[in-house]
Amino acid sequence: MFVHGPSPALRAILAVSLALVLIIADHRYHHLGLVRSLLSVIVYPLQYAANQPAKLAREAQGRLASEADLRLAGETLRRENLLLKARLQRLEALEAENMRLRDLLGSSFDVGERVLIAEILSVDLAPYRQQVMVNKGTSSGVFIGQPVLDANAVMGQVIQANPFSSVVLLITDADHALPVEVNRNGLRTIAAGTGPSHELELLYIPKNADIRVGDLLITSGMDERFPPGYPVARVKTVRQDPDNPFTTVIAEPNARLDRSREVLLVWTLSPELQQQALTGDIRNTVSGRQ
Repeated sequence: MFVHGPSPALRAILAVSLALVLIIADHRYHHLGLVRSLLSVIVYPLQYAANQPAKLAREAQGRLASEADLRLAGETLRRENLLLKARLQRLEALEAENMRLRDLLGSSFDVGERVLIAEILSVDLAPYRQQVMVNKGTSSGVFIGQPVLDANAVMGQVIQANPFSSVVLLITDADHALPVEVNRNGLRTIAAGTGPSHELELLYIPKNADIRVGDLLITSGMDERFPPGYPVARVKTVRQDPDNPFTTVIAEPNARLDRSREVLLVWTLSPELQQQALTGDIRNTVSGRQ
């Protein structure tokens, strides 16, 4: 004889009833709090272990993302640093250029003549030629024979004027000679270029002449091209040679012939002479060794 247990329907009803009783007892009387706490302690290790793979995956993803972000940020900072350094160099160059222009403008006020600032475009690299090209020409009123200065002293004069550029013969060129005088006592002489040595030689100085190392040489105005009073050079060497009837005097130009980037073109001729210079009628009167 077989004894059958509760039918499935009865077991379901009993389970639902028990669940309802437990819910009511927990909600109304809080009798299952201790049981829930014990169960949570028992289940926690299982929950922790089940959570670890997802947590490790999130941490690994976050770490990789952080490294990529840091690498990108580092690269961005390096580029910005390079850009800022380049801009800083440009700012330093602009500051130096502004100082040069202020010096030039200060010189133009000292000169008291009509002036034009020009930029040096190129330098003649031939060893025995001392010439530069500037970015102003006849379209700006530049004429042959026009004096050229930098912020410190006389640099030379224009020997070729094109519509938009001009060639300047520097005072140190072997074909250039300039009437000067000693500022201390008015002694007049000729300062001739010596070529690649970047020096000036004073011609025909008598042995009894009063000239000393350190004397300032200025334009005398005797050539009617450079007005008097422009600084030119300072005496560097005074030497007496028994075989030479004249005193050997070497001077060093005050102008920064190998460093200036901007120059002053000075108008000193009368309008009639300027017009003759523009048309080439006085091309052969440029101061120089003939």
